[in-house]
Amino acid sequence: MKNIVLLVHDDNGQEARLRVALDLARALEGHLTCIDVTVLPMVIADMYGGADQALLIAEEQEREAQHRSALQRRLATENVSWNSVQLTGDISRAVIEYSTLADVIVLNRQLEDRSLPDMRGITSRIVMETKAPVVAVPEGQEGFGTRRALIAWDASVSCAAALRASVPLLRLASEVRIFTVTGKSDTANLEPAAQYLLHHGVHGAVESIAADGRDTWDVIAGECGRWNADYLVMGAYGRGRLREAFGGVTKHMLSTSSVPVVLAH
Repeated sequence: MKNIVLLVHDDNGQEARLRVALDLARALEGHLTCIDVTVLPMVIADMYGGADQALLIAEEQEREAQHRSALQRRLATENVSWNSVQLTGDISRAVIEYSTLADVIVLNRQLEDRSLPDMRGITSRIVMETKAPVVAVPEGQEGFGTRRALIAWDASVSCAAALRASVPLLRLASEVRIFTVTGKSDTANLEPAAQYLLHHGVHGAVESIAADGRDTWDVIAGECGRWNADYLVMGAYGRGRLREAFGGVTKHMLSTSSVPVVLAH
């Protein structure tokens, strides 16, 4: 996890993304690559002429340029290795195309007021189309703690990918807990995950949590709070994104999680 990719854009989630990315860069002794995306404003041809369109685009570019300058001044004081790449267009596509060699990508879960950009949609698409794990952070996140790591295990391919990708982070933790939700016929065996981590020098305690009629996402969210987890590791869209769209675990965690979620598909 040495190459840390950070989405840079002037929105309500930027401060949380930056703080988390800086903490990861320091903890992992990594390099921060800032993908600075200017999103061109949508215009309606019947309402705006060419001059008006050009003005809207110029205003957006100027706003992002000011934001970029302020961020670069701040990064110069943070004592981390970093570089910045300037791109224009769709946020998801820009990050996906530039993340081929990323070890981890820092984004947001859904922003609190659901304002633009649509961070849940952006993060969902990037998780689905990249190989790197994504850290989705709440809008008010003040940093990334590494001490208490919680792993929601369901034995899916996605969950295994998230576990493997998170090993460098898990090695920094003083406490790791792996849990599965029971009460369904497909309850996962926790031992393979615990043995895998043990082979990498990580001791993870295991626990089965009874659903007791609750939705799985509700159980996971409850465990994050009850155990005071610094972050959660889980697979994304293990049943397919279309099925998840109608009430899946990933959708709910990207909507409401109170802790950073490390996701892989």
